[in-house]
Amino acid sequence: MTTLPFSFLLILTSLSILPPSSHASPQLLTPNYYKKTCPRFEQIMVDTVTNKQINSPTTAAATLRMFFHDCFILGCDASVLISSTPFNKAERDADINLSLPGDAFDVVIRAKTSLELACPGVVSCSDILTVATRNLVTMAGGPYYNVKLGRRDGVISKAENVDGNLPMPTMSMNHLMKLFGSRGFSIQEMVALSGAHTIGFSHCKEFSSNIYNYSRTSSVDPTYNPRFAEALKGACANYKKDSTISVVNDIMSPSKFDNLYYQNLPKGLGLLKSDRLMFDDPRTKPFVELYSRDQNAFFQAFAKAMEKLSEYGVKTGRNGEVRRRCDAFN
Repeated sequence: MTTLPFSFLLILTSLSILPPSSHASPQLLTPNYYKKTCPRFEQIMVDTVTNKQINSPTTAAATLRMFFHDCFILGCDASVLISSTPFNKAERDADINLSLPGDAFDVVIRAKTSLELACPGVVSCSDILTVATRNLVTMAGGPYYNVKLGRRDGVISKAENVDGNLPMPTMSMNHLMKLFGSRGFSIQEMVALSGAHTIGFSHCKEFSSNIYNYSRTSSVDPTYNPRFAEALKGACANYKKDSTISVVNDIMSPSKFDNLYYQNLPKGLGLLKSDRLMFDDPRTKPFVELYSRDQNAFFQAFAKAMEKLSEYGVKTGRNGEVRRRCDAFN
């Protein structure tokens, strides 16, 4: 098997949510927030996102992953977009965020540029990222869900807030559940959000310990389908010399947002350890089985969880700002 291309991005390697720095005020958000102040907001977002996705099909998975990584640390406030300075190492330069791809940053920058021309100083970068994510999920075949608007951009972005607070795919199910539960997300919501792995890819280094020298008795994790494991070993053979080598998360339909990710798990075709554990654990298995046989159930659960996540830890009013540039504080 040859190395699979950089076609699609790992979305949900990280499934933790750090408590937000300010009180969340989702009740202050409204669907028509920009109706008077920026009437062309929705159309500009549609045009920008559509053009970007057509020209760079990796954008959907890239943006979805970046949205998760933003909201999980201090809430959905676009803090992941801030560039580091000599005086501050920002979130985007935390080790786990170094693999966030340029397409995700680019689509937000393009939308912000167009919106600043149409209605300067009005639309926040956090609203742009949230709507771009929803639009891209839908473009990839996933469910449409409602997005309320009126977020302010955060004024804190520190790599130290990220390190150790985004769980790794090697974590136990107990650990993942604890991280989700302490942030207000149920087991079912965790399983539904994990379905974001239906698009995207993972770097070989993230699962190499499962396919090389796994234990004294087995070179690979026995929960893998044996043929799949051999194919992964071939694809990742050179990963130590080339850290960019990646494999798609869903080998059946890597570019389509569907429920095949769940159908893969009983067959031993889950790429990450945390994926395969969901089918083995009696607390998560019923939801895996439900979403495996009923794509509509998955779409409804994913949409509801994404609506909830998009309002997690948001800043409103004086708790934030509307940045002039998405990569720098005002």
